[in-house]
Amino acid sequence: MKSIQRSATLHAAACCVLLLSVVTSLWSGVAFGAAPQVRTQGPGFYRIMLGGFEVTALLDGTHPFPIDTVIEDVPKAEIARDLDRDFLQAPVQGSINAFLINTGSKLILADSGAGVLYGDCCGKLLANLRAAGYRPEQIDEVLLTHLHKDHVGGIATSGAMAFPHAVVRVSQTEADYWLNPANKSKAPAFLSTFFDAASASVAPYIAAGRFKPFQGDVELDPGIRAVALDGHTPGHTGYLVQSGAHRLLVWGDIVHVAAIQLQNPTASVEYDTDAAAAQRSRRSALELAARERYLIGAAHIAFPGLGHIRQNGNTYDWVPVNYEAAPAQ
Repeated sequence: MKSIQRSATLHAAACCVLLLSVVTSLWSGVAFGAAPQVRTQGPGFYRIMLGGFEVTALLDGTHPFPIDTVIEDVPKAEIARDLDRDFLQAPVQGSINAFLINTGSKLILADSGAGVLYGDCCGKLLANLRAAGYRPEQIDEVLLTHLHKDHVGGIATSGAMAFPHAVVRVSQTEADYWLNPANKSKAPAFLSTFFDAASASVAPYIAAGRFKPFQGDVELDPGIRAVALDGHTPGHTGYLVQSGAHRLLVWGDIVHVAAIQLQNPTASVEYDTDAAAAQRSRRSALELAARERYLIGAAHIAFPGLGHIRQNGNTYDWVPVNYEAAPAQ
């Protein structure tokens, strides 16, 4: 009897092993990770502290930048070499960044992205602003580095103010140039729509008495000073933000393509109103940023566009900010 029981037990055990082997074999063939690819990014914001100020980089989107046709007076071989050094090739997806500064008493937005003016690739700033924990109606001021489409387009939606309680500020020289119809006929044809976009974008703020240009290098708010960096446009302006010993220079379009213009600061783009002046401003800004160790807020360096400039002989390096999961100073 015991022999029969032992035999039955062994048989049952063998069956269990066989069954487990079959199940394991079937199980190993199932791909539980199989799913449709998402192919989208998370919300485009990144937050740091600058002394007592909170700075939030906001992404409006990225678009294919035709470097080899836009960069001027640089051999195509040099362009290809410099892009390859940074593991890139034309056209590069160029970021359009803006920067929200919370001083503790004001919310100030530096640049506003392209809005609808660049098509479906962009116009994501408002959604990213909300994802970052803020609402458009909370913005007190918008400081524009200049009035090109990808900097001014985001201040208006369907002809209305995107930031209904904000005052929009820009250099008076910049306003005088882009808002004067007489200048449109004298500019290169490809810039014609830039004049139209600038006028349409600021129109609701002018109507509401909320468009207030400024003159020269002036302090606009405690800790925020305008810095003339003309050349890319007649009144192109940077904003030096300071809280205690900490300084951030929001420099607009000083650099469009870091891989090329940090290696060759004389490289201009066809959108420069005055290429020689733009080169001088670029040299000045790069030297100042490297010497003073400024944090830089760059409109077109890969999002979040926050980093430092390090001099490397006659060229410069971009050093992105170190990622922090919990921003603190």
